[in-house]
Amino acid sequence: MNVHENVHKTVSRRSEARLLGLPARVFRLRKVYGTWKTWESGDNMAGMRLTGDGPHDGPDYQGSGKRSIYGLIGLDNALKLSRKESGSLFAKHVNPGLKTMLSAIGFDKNFVAAEGIFVYDEAGTRYLDFLGGYGSLPFGHNPPDILAGLDKAGSRPNYLQAQASALQAALAHDLAVILPGDLSMAFFCNSGAEAVEAAIKLARRYAYITKGAGHSQVITALGSFHGRTLGALTATGQAKYHEGFEPLVPGFTYVPFNDLSALEEAVTGKTCAVMLELIQGEGGVYPADPGYVAGVSRLCKQHGLLLIIDEVQTGTGRTGTLFAYQQYEGLKPDIVTLAKGLASGVPIGACMATEAVSKGFEPGKHASTFGGNPLACAAALATLDVILNDGILDNVKKVGAYLMQKLQELKAEAGAVAEIRGRGLMVGIELIGANAAAVTTACRGRGLLINSVGEKTLRLVPPLIIQEPDVDEAVDILGRVLREMQKQ
Repeated sequence: MNVHENVHKTVSRRSEARLLGLPARVFRLRKVYGTWKTWESGDNMAGMRLTGDGPHDGPDYQGSGKRSIYGLIGLDNALKLSRKESGSLFAKHVNPGLKTMLSAIGFDKNFVAAEGIFVYDEAGTRYLDFLGGYGSLPFGHNPPDILAGLDKAGSRPNYLQAQASALQAALAHDLAVILPGDLSMAFFCNSGAEAVEAAIKLARRYAYITKGAGHSQVITALGSFHGRTLGALTATGQAKYHEGFEPLVPGFTYVPFNDLSALEEAVTGKTCAVMLELIQGEGGVYPADPGYVAGVSRLCKQHGLLLIIDEVQTGTGRTGTLFAYQQYEGLKPDIVTLAKGLASGVPIGACMATEAVSKGFEPGKHASTFGGNPLACAAALATLDVILNDGILDNVKKVGAYLMQKLQELKAEAGAVAEIRGRGLMVGIELIGANAAAVTTACRGRGLLINSVGEKTLRLVPPLIIQEPDVDEAVDILGRVLREMQKQ
């Protein structure tokens, strides 16, 4: 059985009655390394109880039977925290504003179990996950092939910088093989933002080596999103993300997306690179026009500029091809950034470059302590294997087309949808009238996880293993929510 069948059917083949009807409501959800992980929701996840007024008051945490002389919670007790307890800790020590917001929209759930495309809260409520970690979970939650890959690499040294890592070398090789063009050199890091930072530094450093000082301008698109570290944030063409972080990194220029004339006017003698998303995800799920992309490629060649394609969200199968830029005839980027789904939710980022451009990073010019660590590389190698060998891309094309069909039918019936955009299993739904955040909250209350980008657009980035019945369920929930809101 391939991972697609395995992950998707593990839960769905069990009836809701069996999952929720047992006296103790036992969820036997996954067998990891020969041992069943079990959650007994009838115990209300309450094996631990706190003493005093709150979690910070003392060491008397029960459940694991362990006590800490330092008053620490520890792993065993952390896994048994209730919704109220974890919420209190999160508000006190992590982000009180976010906790308040999550409570206001009804998303301060304590999710305690997950398998494939389903997640469960401590009350036993099932949710259909069409958000998939913002596109980071191509096979959903806890995919067995990826867990097995992590297990195989578990005995390797955690990290040795002074070595030519076999797993890192193998991953770099495999990416070089499957990436169209001449992208044969890899730099590994831990996130999409870090991959973008590496791309920016590499482009500037390459221009410095080949052209001399003063060639540092990077042009990006309005509506883009490239990350939240300062360089990637500055590259992001949305003022709302810049507010309060000024002064930003100098040397960035923004132009309207899909406007080649504006880009031509922005190029100067100081420009070193153009960076684009081929589908602006956070900007509202807007695809780049083929003619525009071809023009950008010509312009970069004409002026000797590097073309950076940000595939952090669109890469590793999300749009129906391994990489979105494969859908643009003849496109050969100089640098490509990858992350999110590359390792099925295990933190990793990659900056891929041509051999010529990679010479901008001589030893010592850029590095990452944890980049390319054995576990992340093992997860990425296993992810690529599943995508390429288990029919995932065919499934994305088939189910993605079905999703678009059902959404178009909903648009015609409900009268609440203005436009549907996207490719594969990356879809944006622009609403008429309804507030997108309110719609996501209402869908969540009915057991569907999606998110909003901006005031009027819903974004769907489900695991790549979803099937047509899952689409039917999701669209049915969304349709009922939209019709109810129209009546208000």
